[in-house]
Amino acid sequence: MCLLFDRDTDRAVRHLWAQLEQRGIPTLLTHTHGDHVPHVSYAVYRTFDVDAVLATVGALPAGAPTTLRFDAVGLFRRRRGALIASSTVDLLERQEAVVAAGEAAGADLHRYYRPGQWVPHCSLSTGVRRRDMAAMTTAAFDILPLVATVASAALVDSSTGRRWPLPHLV
Repeated sequence: MCLLFDRDTDRAVRHLWAQLEQRGIPTLLTHTHGDHVPHVSYAVYRTFDVDAVLATVGALPAGAPTTLRFDAVGLFRRRRGALIASSTVDLLERQEAVVAAGEAAGADLHRYYRPGQWVPHCSLSTGVRRRDMAAMTTAAFDILPLVATVASAALVDSSTGRRWPLPHLV
């Protein structure tokens, strides 16, 4: 369940991905199917029924227009580098509601997306090596701070890139 960015933010992140790829640092540009888009995931479901999740999440009330402020670079387990967004009360409450709706539909939530454990982030590298961490961080800080406008939301099958729009979730 992903928040998708406006054109300017999307372009800035894609440009950063391209710079990292030129330095030999793998990003979502070349990960799996290569059809990834810059985003922040509210929830990652390991298994789910598309129609059931669309129905329960689609029944949530519309969210207010959202902006995210990215001001940090982080590294998660399994060498995943990311831009880290500030957590606001509204963002955390909205994420919790989306998670609850997905789980009510029987979706199997990945443990890192449990409310209270979730860190809002936009993935940069899918496998940054220790020797490349400084280069990734330096390149990321060239675009930070980044104020991102959330333009839409979608349920995304990360194995194929297929998207089901949920524009009211912003």
